[in-house]
Amino acid sequence: MSELYLLTAIADRKLLPKFVALYQEKGVETNLISLGHGTVSGERAALFLDRTEKAVIFSMVTGAKWREVKRALRQSLQIDVPGVGIAFTVPMSSIGGRRELAFFTDGQDFERGEESVMKGTERELIVIIGNQGYNELVMDAAREAGAYGGTVVHARGTGMERAEKFLGISLASEKDMIFIVTKTSQRDRIMQSVMLKAGMETPAKAIVFSLPVSDTAGLRLLDDEEDAPPAPAQEDAEKAE
Repeated sequence: MSELYLLTAIADRKLLPKFVALYQEKGVETNLISLGHGTVSGERAALFLDRTEKAVIFSMVTGAKWREVKRALRQSLQIDVPGVGIAFTVPMSSIGGRRELAFFTDGQDFERGEESVMKGTERELIVIIGNQGYNELVMDAAREAGAYGGTVVHARGTGMERAEKFLGISLASEKDMIFIVTKTSQRDRIMQSVMLKAGMETPAKAIVFSLPVSDTAGLRLLDDEEDAPPAPAQEDAEKAE
């Protein structure tokens, strides 16, 4: 996928309306918003993000759109001033469905090109966005295709009223975001299973995309289990005795 990124911004919750308004002014209509709080304290709080309630904003942007938004964040919101917030992008690998892609990139000059900005990664982060309360339906579909587990984050969507234009349906604004780290070789199978069994034709109305993962720690046991030779049949085991 050519020049498409997941834009993540973390800011003081009181500044959330200004961030959303700026995004919409720049043509970034669809966002997902989750709530959190900062953990930096003491002298460092003055330099970075102090211990206040935070909003985390997820959006999809092209490379050109990100450069435009970044200039506006610096000029209009003074994001470089300590305590205002931070914003960063991660290159996307794939997104399930052309309609879904059009939904997220509406108003941006995007042309689908080569898949994956980062090539050759062994793992991917699959992100699934579905209606709140259906995460078990989503995870059942993912597990059937080889996923081991996921993490659920509650979020609220903006721009959901535009869904009917692109997807032919109405979407609830309350969302579950599910994060699954998997081997790149399993990515397409998991995404296809989620789209088929928890996608737009189901109550979950799930949209799925993936991001490249450059390295991991803590997954060694899963790697060993996946790479282990198959267990001998019961008949062979009895002969061995």
